Amino acid sequence: MGAQEVREGFVRLYGAEPEGVWAAPGRVNLIGEHTDYNDGFVMPFALPHIAVAAVARRTDGVLRLHSADLDSGVAELRLDDLEPESDGNWTAYPAGVVWALREAGHQVGGADIHLASTVPSGAGLSSSAALEVVVALALNDLYDLGLQGWQLARLCQRAENVYVGAPTGIMDQTASACCEAGHALFLDTRDLSQKQIPLDLAAEGLRLLVVDTQVTHAHSGGEYGKRRAGCEKGAALLGVDALRDIAYADLDAALARLGDEEEVRRLVRHVVTEDQRVEQVVALLESGGDSRAVGPILTAGHASLRDDFRVSCPELDLVVDTALAHGALGARMTGGGFGGSAIVLAEATDVETLTKAVEEAFAAAGYKAPRVFEAVPAAGARRLS
Repeated sequence: MGAQEVREGFVRLYGAEPEGVWAAPGRVNLIGEHTDYNDGFVMPFALPHIAVAAVARRTDGVLRLHSADLDSGVAELRLDDLEPESDGNWTAYPAGVVWALREAGHQVGGADIHLASTVPSGAGLSSSAALEVVVALALNDLYDLGLQGWQLARLCQRAENVYVGAPTGIMDQTASACCEAGHALFLDTRDLSQKQIPLDLAAEGLRLLVVDTQVTHAHSGGEYGKRRAGCEKGAALLGVDALRDIAYADLDAALARLGDEEEVRRLVRHVVTEDQRVEQVVALLESGGDSRAVGPILTAGHASLRDDFRVSCPELDLVVDTALAHGALGARMTGGGFGGSAIVLAEATDVETLTKAVEEAFAAAGYKAPRVFEAVPAAGARRLS
């Protein structure tokens, strides 16, 4: 998707040139799932799939929003009328960003915004975060706010948590705002410290595939919130600020202290072991060793998400099981779960065979055909023109 195409769409809609065009990517999370709201570690990287926004300021307190991807007209909102959880439409994401900026004391006025996105919606690839971050970056530039990427991510998370009403962590917005091409982002979600880890699987003859199951998930649904509440309960019972504070070496003792709280025990076990898996992957990649060793760690992560955290679904399990049966080095669901996508680490020479096997397995099960594509670490949010 080019900046010129979105710019021209803006002119057709609003009858004037935008002041600029910006982009923000979706993301794939290599490892570290449901750890971000537990102050833990994550390791996402940005996708080439992007949300693009052409934007111009207004001086009358009006926010106009339009998406090229939807069959709907221009939505017109007054800034003074923006209220949390008042909007059940897609417009809640960009409007929530404007609300969050203003609530934080930033002098942001109205705007005309035209959006288009290639990030698959509902696929667990952070289409909503890309939408939020691209609007935040545009307004940051146009209103000369001087905010850094991690600060924009915080505000976008607040927009999603409070305005939209989805209890998500900080990973998606930080990945969209801060990732670099050719790298995965090792992020400590407690203090937002970041480290860019080189990730060039192609140089080792490897590929990382994304398999979009076409099963739509929604973070604002109740099951996601239940998992988060269960993790908070576990931290409270164990007397820590967050599950991040339970060391891997102390896990067995911590689980024993939880007694008959079986559901909480499962959640705690997943989060603590998942943080350990992130650190294992970082150590492997930083050592310059064979990235094939990452495969079993990904697979262990899926088992934990499936059995302990219970956020997988039959379609995701079918991707993982089929890929492993046909030579994949590792596979796991990625994103919040309850649908969305899985990732598969494979030899480049096995991609065609694996893809065919997964497609045939879905057809045999009567599922909608999956969408399969290669994930290559791309650039984070930036101005296009």
